[in-house]
Amino acid sequence: MDLTELKQVIESKQYDKIADICDELQLQLAAQGIKEPEGWPYSVHLLGHIYIQDINSARFLWKRIPSSVKESQPEVVAVWKIGQCMWTHDYAGVHGALQSFNWSPEVQHIITALSDSYTKRAFELLLAAYSTISVADTAQFLGMSKEDALAYTLQRGWTLDSASEMLTVKKLPAVVDQRLNSSTLQNLTEYVFHLEH
Repeated sequence: MDLTELKQVIESKQYDKIADICDELQLQLAAQGIKEPEGWPYSVHLLGHIYIQDINSARFLWKRIPSSVKESQPEVVAVWKIGQCMWTHDYAGVHGALQSFNWSPEVQHIITALSDSYTKRAFELLLAAYSTISVADTAQFLGMSKEDALAYTLQRGWTLDSASEMLTVKKLPAVVDQRLNSSTLQNLTEYVFHLEH
């Protein structure tokens, strides 16, 4: 079992490729008749699916993991706890699961990237869904203390009403793609030429 490509992807922080590489390796091993490879990085494999928000594939992988692995590797169970919280949209639970385990060095970098990515997605969700929101709710969604959530949002232009402890969301301006292709530019040129002559 050659995990060189997987190690290279992890070292180069291309975590979005982990799931595909692990799935492909498992298929290759299954084609050779090896169903339960010894030393398979189940926690990394699960995290690969969770990182790209493919919770269905993570669920099916969890069901395929042998009971002996689930009982002997608490890190695999801890990773699955993250997936369970994501499945039920328990934002605070996801952050709690990310922070409540002493992760191994090979998984720690992926966990840190997942935490940052999840916080960013939660913030984008708040941007889209709310015009005002309480500091406490914001902290819960972002998995931070009230003070940290307040600092995080104020840095991004939100405003605080101290009396009600409500944050006013600063919507980002919509970016409109205004690229011109050659045919549009040609039409404009002909139109301007026609107006001038």
